[in-house]
Amino acid sequence: MSNGKCMKRDNREEIFPIVDVEGNVIGQATRGECHSGSKLLHPVVHLHVFDKSGRLYLQRRPDWKDIQPGKWDTAVGGHIDYGEDVETALRREAFEELGITDFLPVELKRYVFESAREKELVNAYKTVIDYDPVPSDELDGGNFWSRDEILSNIGKGIFTPNFEKEYITLFGGKE
Repeated sequence: MSNGKCMKRDNREEIFPIVDVEGNVIGQATRGECHSGSKLLHPVVHLHVFDKSGRLYLQRRPDWKDIQPGKWDTAVGGHIDYGEDVETALRREAFEELGITDFLPVELKRYVFESAREKELVNAYKTVIDYDPVPSDELDGGNFWSRDEILSNIGKGIFTPNFEKEYITLFGGKE
């Protein structure tokens, strides 16, 4: 959503580690290089944030993002910085995006996600919190969604393709 402020954009010169499928760093490249169709494998973190009643918090990606603008996505998702480990990145992104500091991450899965523009080594986690996250200006808000709400909207262009695939893989699809 435009609010009259200067248009934000991702820093295409930000340095990402390039990794093998085990997560070992084998090089480095800029965000621009990683998102240009080069298919350089770079690591990211995803945190699925549930409330005590089992609803899943989703963020809305701002319209200025270079990948999947305006779509609903995993509560926390971000790139691992060069020289940063997975847990540090997970905690940094959770704080930067939702103000979450006190949480117990449970590792779900590590897998490779590939789109037309990029190839990511996804480190997926989940947690349960008993308060409402406070989305930063990196996001365009967020909401808790019930399982039924998520399942009834899959395939309608509302969610990122990565979120849809990850949700079905990790939490199961329609019965």
